[in-house]
Amino acid sequence: MSHPLELFRFCPVCGSNKFIENNNQSKRCETCGFIDYINPKAAVVAVITNTKGDILVCRRAKDPAKGTLDMPGGFTDLNETAEEAVIREVKEETGLTVTATRYLFSLPNTYKYSGLNVPTMDLFFECDVLETSGITAQDDVAEAWFIPQNEIDPSQFGLTSIQKGIQRIIKDKEK
Repeated sequence: MSHPLELFRFCPVCGSNKFIENNNQSKRCETCGFIDYINPKAAVVAVITNTKGDILVCRRAKDPAKGTLDMPGGFTDLNETAEEAVIREVKEETGLTVTATRYLFSLPNTYKYSGLNVPTMDLFFECDVLETSGITAQDDVAEAWFIPQNEIDPSQFGLTSIQKGIQRIIKDKEK
């Protein structure tokens, strides 16, 4: 496996080309001593159900995993809480208004972006919405709809953490 910072060849502080692997998650500049750690980026996932207990799924409109199933969500913005991010992402991708969030669990993931494997920490939230009738696929979502839990095939979800997350959600709901 390649180093997560292999594409970064120059020190971002002094510009030196003596930017070497320090350990499996960092690089160190031999010129100025700066150490750059690659830490997971925070991402959020919304788990939304309707009155029948069906789960809201989306079809990805863009890579990575274009055309596969997903759940509403995305990266947190600078100075934004995870709760604010999940509310914003649901609105941007589905048009739905989140009225309450409850943290469920987290899963590590790797997200391919601009040719770089970005490590993420995906935070799953159960979300209540104002109403479920006004779903509109927007932003990076090609379509969105509710699907009965017993019809969900985790292998149709394109991102590993979402596959694992949907398996866990279904398993927890069966208890």
